[in-house]
Amino acid sequence: MPPLGESSGVPAPATHIAIVDDDASVCRALARLLRASGFAVDTYVSAREFLGSLAGSTPECLVVDLRMPEMTGLELHQHLVRGGFHIPTILITAYGDNATRERARSAGIGECLEKPLQEPSLLAAINAATGRPIS
Repeated sequence: MPPLGESSGVPAPATHIAIVDDDASVCRALARLLRASGFAVDTYVSAREFLGSLAGSTPECLVVDLRMPEMTGLELHQHLVRGGFHIPTILITAYGDNATRERARSAGIGECLEKPLQEPSLLAAINAATGRPIS
């Protein structure tokens, strides 16, 4: 019997993406884009809200804003790693510079993208992070 999604007639489950950004309009826009691209998406307006959701399920990829109140995206990633959650993470920021990208790479973050996000770059980063084929 072929695996689900491979000639079985049953679609493979959608890749689960979590978006964490304190700007609700950014969350809505990114969720709309990613859902249209076939991803399952949950959005959170704070790191605390996202951390509270982990008891229910763990996403396959995290898209997180760098600058947020209480806990930055980089701090969230580091907190997750310390807690044993190794979620491929894409950092997004309107304040990208070489030092930020280097700190992100050093922390094990796969990609650091600048806002406004370009759809092809975001999709390529998610596909690379999750091992999903690029279409």
